[in-house]
Amino acid sequence: MSSKKIKILTIDDEYLIRETISDFLEEFGYEIIQAENGRIGVEKFRKETPDLVLVDLRMPEMDGLDVLSIISKESPQTPIIMVSGTGILQDAVEAIRKGAWDYVSKPIQDMAVLDHAVSRSLERAQLLRENETYKKDLEKKVLQRTKELEKSNAQLRSTLEDIVESLSILTEKRDPYTSGHQKRVSVIAALIAQEMRLSEEEVIAIRFAGQLHDIGKIYVPAEFLSKPTRLDEEEMAVIRKHTTIGYEIVKHIQFPWPIAKTIQQHHERLNGSGYPQGLTEPDILLDAKIIAIADVVEAMSSHRPYRPALGIQKALDEIKKNIGIYYCPDCANALFKLFEKKRDILFEMLI
Repeated sequence: MSSKKIKILTIDDEYLIRETISDFLEEFGYEIIQAENGRIGVEKFRKETPDLVLVDLRMPEMDGLDVLSIISKESPQTPIIMVSGTGILQDAVEAIRKGAWDYVSKPIQDMAVLDHAVSRSLERAQLLRENETYKKDLEKKVLQRTKELEKSNAQLRSTLEDIVESLSILTEKRDPYTSGHQKRVSVIAALIAQEMRLSEEEVIAIRFAGQLHDIGKIYVPAEFLSKPTRLDEEEMAVIRKHTTIGYEIVKHIQFPWPIAKTIQQHHERLNGSGYPQGLTEPDILLDAKIIAIADVVEAMSSHRPYRPALGIQKALDEIKKNIGIYYCPDCANALFKLFEKKRDILFEMLI
């Protein structure tokens, strides 16, 4: 046990029993506090805060069960041993039910029984205190580690945002149109994701992917991007490489989401008619399906060097016409709901 002297409160209305118990326990080095009835026992408990309580079951004024109820409620971690001379099993059961840690019958023929009950209860109390201390220390460590992780995640998020912004600026320097297109697609895709009730993390991932989905176009000749007439097959083949090039540019950045794969797949279509891999519905990432729809809406609603803007309604009609063929039904339905709720905001952004 601890080097600190352990205090034991013994409550019994019989003087001789109190003295006998006290003399015996004092020989083991315990500090003994005596109380001649339950009321005084409770008062002394509150004043002295003993490490263990021995209480007689049958006492005038306040019996042992009442004392037990009060002390176990006020200090459930304090061991209480019920001492009784009734010899009735039901008394022992009731005492244990109400919170007694042990039960000793009197007269105590063998004081070793009392010593064993006291030692066992004090050891149990010590173990409970150590366990509680361990739990509190563990909770502190978990809280500290959680705060460290949150700080680290915040720093990582900030770094990733800086990387995305830098790449976006790089694109803007090369081709202002592509940069503006990416930003608008990013916003629309994130709104679709929110409408689909995706998690905050998933929305952030889609926003980042949308902001970089055409990053591969920095390797496309500028004259192709600004050509006032439609591109021929060879030129289109070069343009289509932007998904793979974008994947190669981004794949080594340690994003916590599959940004590079999303960039690579944003021109794939459910029926396998897309590029670069001709993937079908089960193999296309949800993020890529969302960006595919946002990309079509923004592209058709905006001016192109080779044609004027086709308008938002044409873009929505295109999605409706090919829902389930090219475009994910869940993503498309989320887009339609989004336009019902935020039509004015989206029109202002796209027009």
